[in-house]
Amino acid sequence: MFPDDLSQITDAQAKLLCDQLRREIIDSVARTGGHLASSLGAVEITVAVHRVFDLDTDRLVFDVGHQCYAHKFLTGRGREMGSLRKLGGLSGFPKPREHRSDAFIAGHASNSVSVALGMARARTRNREDYSVLALMGDGAMTGGLAYEGLSDAGQSGERIIVILNDNGMSITKNVGGVASHLAKQRLKPQYLRFKKFYRRITGGNPVGRALYRFTHKVKQAIKSAVLHCSMFEDMGFTYLGPVDGHDVAYLTQLLKYAKEINGPVLLYIKTVKGKGYAPAEREPDRFHGVGPFHPEDGTPVAPNGCPTFSSVFGETMCRLASEREDVCAITAAMPDGVGLTEFAKQFPDRFFDVGIAEGHAVSMAAGMAKQRSVPVAAIYSTFLQRSYDMLLHDIAIQNLHVVLAVDRAGLVGEDGETHQGVFDVAYLNSVPGMKVYCPASFEELRAMLRYAVAKCRGPAAVRYPRGGEGEYTAMSGIEGASILRDGRDVTVAVYGTMVNEALAAARLLEKSGLSAQIVKLNSISPLDADAVVDCVKRTGRLIVAEECVDTGSVGRRLASELALRGLSGVSVTLVNLGDRFVQHGAVAELRQLCGIDGASIARRAMEVIAHG
Repeated sequence: MFPDDLSQITDAQAKLLCDQLRREIIDSVARTGGHLASSLGAVEITVAVHRVFDLDTDRLVFDVGHQCYAHKFLTGRGREMGSLRKLGGLSGFPKPREHRSDAFIAGHASNSVSVALGMARARTRNREDYSVLALMGDGAMTGGLAYEGLSDAGQSGERIIVILNDNGMSITKNVGGVASHLAKQRLKPQYLRFKKFYRRITGGNPVGRALYRFTHKVKQAIKSAVLHCSMFEDMGFTYLGPVDGHDVAYLTQLLKYAKEINGPVLLYIKTVKGKGYAPAEREPDRFHGVGPFHPEDGTPVAPNGCPTFSSVFGETMCRLASEREDVCAITAAMPDGVGLTEFAKQFPDRFFDVGIAEGHAVSMAAGMAKQRSVPVAAIYSTFLQRSYDMLLHDIAIQNLHVVLAVDRAGLVGEDGETHQGVFDVAYLNSVPGMKVYCPASFEELRAMLRYAVAKCRGPAAVRYPRGGEGEYTAMSGIEGASILRDGRDVTVAVYGTMVNEALAAARLLEKSGLSAQIVKLNSISPLDADAVVDCVKRTGRLIVAEECVDTGSVGRRLASELALRGLSGVSVTLVNLGDRFVQHGAVAELRQLCGIDGASIARRAMEVIAHG
């Protein structure tokens, strides 16, 4: 479908290739869903990189990874794109185990320069010769880790190329006619050729090197007088830009030049998110991540107007803010994803989107709480991981009243290992004073969020899944535990929407003449062990079913509690995800694969009962 060796194609052929790639990406994502707008914006730079570098040897680190669809097509995976983000199919992100040209896994933002610098330093230590590139885009520069990496990389002297793909992020650019003119002049091919020639002839002897140092100082003095200072040049980078990120010929030329520079280079390109597809250009946020759609006009194949936990959270936040002047909302570049778009419209002075900077979001929330505001920080479970130090140091030590809305808790499905929210149960429980509420229905989410905001003192988290509610739509309580169903043969303890799987298991057991007692934990920190112990004393058997990893699970805590109370004769079975990362696929498929769906819980219960 595409040439194996892109280094041999002409500029005209490269342009045609970019057009073809866009059509392929649009047609493919229209069928499967996925991250569309970001990949469309990165087509030309991806083609240019493939023309200049051999990515089987050279290392390209994406940041973030949802810019990689053109790369997947160019590395022979086009025929598999129909399986994108499906169980057993292609990942929506780079995965080294998927293809040798995928240098590093990339699901979270802002780490590419640090990773690339590590690769470059390993290359130097091993006396090897290959290029290392970091492709940053889609707001990755709003994360503090990006600046840590840039600061070190710029002073390292290593051969590393950082490509900053600016598709709308806020980076101040030079203004004024002289600055604009000089920026254009220093990127002209003849200037770059002369610069390379001048470096070569002055680097051969001591006199030439002294001359180069003198002229370089003169040039820097003149540039400082007429140009604003470049942050990247101050860090130690050779800075090239700003450049039209959709001019594949010019990008190829600049990358060839950057490849020959013996030191860190930063290429700053300007692109259009969703480039080449009108619906995505008009609404880049909506087409950032989409389900299947009609490619003719971008309309969804299956419009979904049903409420979700995220939308119910957003509605409840609006009500709370209308009642209380001290309630504020914080998000980390995901206002739509966490359901805060309407809140931002109604209460703009109390809405704060800090960019891809979760650690900063949590520390800022701590500062707000210290000064008598009530901040609610809505962050995906998998991204909240990056704030663990702030949870301990900035919030918990002072017992500050910060409310965490932990969205996408549990399995999220198609985004795979990097996005499954299966670790927050363990790390939130380790934070002293943290209260963790687990709504299983929309009604419980409303009540628990209101309680966390109005009644709690100190840090509180309300964790809820992606998508809508299931069979269970009731309200059983806010704290402690509730008995949803009596039974004599086994006690099944669950929390959150896993209650739906437990109820399904109970019905299956009933068909076999067995009865299960269902204990729903409304909160998991503090943990109401007394309620579980009382139930287990009746049945003698406990199954704890959870959508999280085994280490740090509630089941482990309950097993320990039973042992400490001298109930060592009780049979305890843990049904969870084990200590592993869970691949991408639909949530229902993953639950079945991991053995935590209703049928799997019922089978485990039958085994436990059969063994006495």
